[in-house]
Amino acid sequence: MKAVKLHLFQDLVNYRKPMSFQIKETYPLPPYSTVIGMVHNMCRYSQYEPMNISVQGKYVSKVNDLYTRYEFKNGYKFEASRHQLNVDGFGVGRGISTTELLSQVELVIHVMPKDEDQVIEIYEAFKKPWEYPSLGRREDLVIIEDVKIVEVKECDVERSVYLDKDMYAYIPLKFSESSKDFDSDKYNYLNNSIYRSKAKSGVPHRGTKYILNKDYDSVDYGNKKNPKKFRIWNKIEVLYTSHIYADSDFEILMDDMGDLVFFA
Repeated sequence: MKAVKLHLFQDLVNYRKPMSFQIKETYPLPPYSTVIGMVHNMCRYSQYEPMNISVQGKYVSKVNDLYTRYEFKNGYKFEASRHQLNVDGFGVGRGISTTELLSQVELVIHVMPKDEDQVIEIYEAFKKPWEYPSLGRREDLVIIEDVKIVEVKECDVERSVYLDKDMYAYIPLKFSESSKDFDSDKYNYLNNSIYRSKAKSGVPHRGTKYILNKDYDSVDYGNKKNPKKFRIWNKIEVLYTSHIYADSDFEILMDDMGDLVFFA
């Protein structure tokens, strides 16, 4: 299985958690939907192209910053006593709020499209980007440090394979793919094949559990005359953790550079 391996760097970035408003909280690594959005933008895809994503990375620190927040209610008339801005007779409130920012982010991302012919397209899109790539907010620019096409294979490791102890990863609790190439039982990384090297006895899989958006289905709850389309997100349960190693005598996914891969 061929995939595109990306080494990326970002200075200050926010991977916003949905429904965080008073303070814009950030995920510790970009969720799958954010990475997929970046890939589609760089390739200029006009429709969704199925792909599997593996996300690993680390950051140095987390800081808070201020931003300008605008609030308005649909159809609410301007009142000088309560609104700061008058937009064509409608009132808009303006204030400040707080956002979390990750500093000095390093990412290792594997992208494996369902159509293997698109591997070259994705590779070329990141080797010769048509615009400054961003990941997270629009202003969160990406430095592309390296792009490679790698072969990802199932491997029976004879000795334990360790991930860099400073690197974190999203490890899916269960794969969403059900095709012949992705047996969810076989690739359940928490079924005694992936461990944290510092885990205590009886707690072999410590970490933070997240439910991350990956892609969505557009569902119409209206009718032909009055359509009401909603995005129904397909979510992936993952464990965010570090000090990861793959135990010997188990099948795991690795690229041809010897790095572990956790596709979702």
